[in-house]
Amino acid sequence: MTAGPTEIWLIIVLLGIGTFALRFSFLGLLGDRPLPGWAQKLLRYTPVAVFPGLVAPLVVWPAATGGTFDPPRVLAAAATIGVAVVTRNLLAAILAGAGTLYLGLWLL
Repeated sequence: MTAGPTEIWLIIVLLGIGTFALRFSFLGLLGDRPLPGWAQKLLRYTPVAVFPGLVAPLVVWPAATGGTFDPPRVLAAAATIGVAVVTRNLLAAILAGAGTLYLGLWLL
C-alpha cells in the first residue's frame, strides 16, 4: 500500500505543526519565565541521555563494516569511556578513543 501525494503532504504538515507546538511550548509560553528547579535539574541530564543513544548504534552496528560487530570500535569506545571517567578531560578522552580506534584497525 502506497500513500498518495495528498497523504504525504498531510503527514508533513501535521508533523510540522507538532514540532512547532513542542518548541513553542518551551520557547513561546515559558521563554520569559524561569523554569522550576525540578525541571532544570531534569533537563541537565538530557545530553547525557542523548549521546549514548546516538553513539551506541554506531559502535555496536557500524555502517563501515556493513553492520557487523567490529572489535576495534568497541575497544575504542571502552577506551574513551575509561579515560573520560578517570581524567574528566574531554580532549584526552577523544584522543584516547581515536588512537585506540586507529591502532585497533591497524593491528586487527
